[in-house]
Amino acid sequence: MMTMVVDHGPLSCYGNAVKDDLEIVLISEFKAKCLGILRRVHETGRPIVVTRGGERVAEIHPPSPEEPRTAWLGSFAERGHIVGDLVEPIASGDWEALR
Repeated sequence: MMTMVVDHGPLSCYGNAVKDDLEIVLISEFKAKCLGILRRVHETGRPIVVTRGGERVAEIHPPSPEEPRTAWLGSFAERGHIVGDLVEPIASGDWEALR
């Protein structure tokens, strides 16, 4: 005779199914150990669920990877064009401030 066993994963003390990768922390513990919990989430990459009275009030996830910043130097290269001579002085009649 064979016996079939169905594993539904871990259950919280309140009967709600919890994903294997989620750690549950009471809100009072989170308040007392906030910085350490945030550091643990950052180092392990595993999210944490904060509960109050068995009800989820927050999920703390590690930040998504930052997109690489593009260099701003040279970002406007080839977006404009030169009109006229750059080194020739402008006639005083062309200066709007002198009018």
